[in-house]
Amino acid sequence: MPEKDPTTYPMVTYAWVLLLSSWGGMVSWLRKRKRGIARPFNVVELIGEIMTSAFAGMLTFWLCEASGISPLVTAALVAISGHMGTRAIFHLEQFAESRFGISGGER
Repeated sequence: MPEKDPTTYPMVTYAWVLLLSSWGGMVSWLRKRKRGIARPFNVVELIGEIMTSAFAGMLTFWLCEASGISPLVTAALVAISGHMGTRAIFHLEQFAESRFGISGGER
């Protein structure tokens, strides 16, 4: 089997990753809306939440694949990181800093 890289996955795999992580972002936005944190009719805020969640989900998918985590656990982690959004990205940044000695720059 050829080495896995981001260009060798089928489009349907990426569609599922984006769907799951975006769904997590939608749930997060709905919870924020219910708590009064998000404004009710702000489409830009909703789109920003979904795009951030999709980015976090994609990063999580690639990390899970590189680690050899099972597909079902990967799907769950993608959805959870999508729900976490920017918090997931922050935790991924902390992981990279500790694992690779990379400084995140501004703090």
